[in-house]
Amino acid sequence: MKQLLALIIAATFSVTALAADEVAKPETKRVCIDQKDAKTGKTKEVCKTVKVHKKHEGTKVPEGKKK
Repeated sequence: MKQLLALIIAATFSVTALAADEVAKPETKRVCIDQKDAKTGKTKEVCKTVKVHKKHEGTKVPEGKKK
């Protein structure tokens, strides 16, 4: 009986962990720009990884009565 209860608890935690991994990973993209060094005058490429945010569509707020 204790083994069955332990198996059920372990299965619950593993399913929860898998679901959390899928939700926690945001979509990212790599953005690179050329940057000029002030002392040497050489250009180098600087890259950063940024998150991509989803745009949410909304509804227009109705205008109220004006006094």
